[in-house]
Amino acid sequence: MEEHRRRAELAGPLELLPAVDFCCVYGSSLLPNNSDKTSMVDYILGVADPIQWHSENLERNRHHYSKWMGRLGPSAINWVAYGIGVGVHFNPFVEWKDKMIKYGVVQMHDLAMDVLTWDRFYLSGRLQKPVQVLIDNWDMQKVNLINLKAATSASLLLLPAKFSEEDLYAKICSLSYMGDLRMLFAEDKNKVKNIVRGSFTSFQSMYKPSLQEFAAEGLLQIPSAGHEFEQDCGLSATRNHFFSLPWTIQRRLGMKHEIDGSGITKPQTIITSRELAANRVTKALRRLVMISSARQAMSGLAATGGVAAARYLARKISKAWKSRTS
Repeated sequence: MEEHRRRAELAGPLELLPAVDFCCVYGSSLLPNNSDKTSMVDYILGVADPIQWHSENLERNRHHYSKWMGRLGPSAINWVAYGIGVGVHFNPFVEWKDKMIKYGVVQMHDLAMDVLTWDRFYLSGRLQKPVQVLIDNWDMQKVNLINLKAATSASLLLLPAKFSEEDLYAKICSLSYMGDLRMLFAEDKNKVKNIVRGSFTSFQSMYKPSLQEFAAEGLLQIPSAGHEFEQDCGLSATRNHFFSLPWTIQRRLGMKHEIDGSGITKPQTIITSRELAANRVTKALRRLVMISSARQAMSGLAATGGVAAARYLARKISKAWKSRTS
């Protein structure tokens, strides 16, 4: 009953907006250990045609946009999202009853591609952590299983032979923060720990299929309660995890494919040690996140205007400062 009430409460703001094909809520507002009741509730909205959607939304909710974006219109909003950012337009500080919400609008095709290929590693990173899905007309939760398996593979490459369950989820959670400049000054230093501890059972249910699959392949030993995981750190297991990563990551690492005599495309082996694989994956993810987070920050500044951007950054820095002085 409580879960149904909470879901209905989260879905409330959607009454204001044009129809969407996908909607999920993410961020600290979902955490049961979140004591900041003034924090914004964050939404990702997937739509078929962003220009058409923004056109309809401007008619309904022009005040959700900055004044200059409202004047320039939907094509300009979409250009800023793609030309400067990574394809997502955010409207922050939208009032809904006694709440403040922020919603990001993305084309469904681009959402699916990022989840499957990590070409931007932006929304795919958010969907590697627990979210509350409210609308899913494209079965994105099924598509996201590929994303979750890839995140598990990347994390196992970066973990030692023995590790705790909390270590695993913390590593998964940290993937999308590697290289994010905001982590230096504008994010809670305990962010990863708070997410994992506040959503531990959700992480367990999300990643159970991937862990069981790796266990069945002999790459991982799932422990009984209170014990550590153990993984195979041999070269064969390392290559298995590496080749489970999205092709975007492999391409960035210089991976090439060749066609054998039977016409089957096979990856050329360039991984000669676990340390090499871990270093290359770390560098690739750090660069992806750094570029995407910087582009999205510039897009946000352009789209929301200086005052709103400064207000949002001030809130972030305030939370970060409290975490560092507590």
